[in-house]
Amino acid sequence: MAIQKFEDIIAWQKAQELAVNVYATFSKLKDFGFKDQICRAAVSISNNIAEGFDRSSNADFSRFLYIAIASCSEVKSMLHLALKLNYIQTEQKTLLLEQAEEVSKIIRGFIKSISSNKLST
Repeated sequence: MAIQKFEDIIAWQKAQELAVNVYATFSKLKDFGFKDQICRAAVSISNNIAEGFDRSSNADFSRFLYIAIASCSEVKSMLHLALKLNYIQTEQKTLLLEQAEEVSKIIRGFIKSISSNKLST
């Protein structure tokens, strides 16, 4: 069965969950520049999946999926920094990193699947 809308994409759903968790984790952080950057990066993951879905070709969609992976890597990098800056505890970092890694893996698998199949958009 072909995916009919971006909301059906598991990677998009998981990326939304990650963004919600990042926002919740850093909601009280007083370093507004850091908070803004990590939250923007987290939101960018699902937004790029959604934007890419409505592009005209699978190649174009894949390009947006790679951008989503890059945003996911930015979130992971900032989580390492957040721990070093004592903005979060090790347990929080570990949970969010695991979630971000899962999102990256799902997106990579999705890229492979659309490379070999056509999606209905």
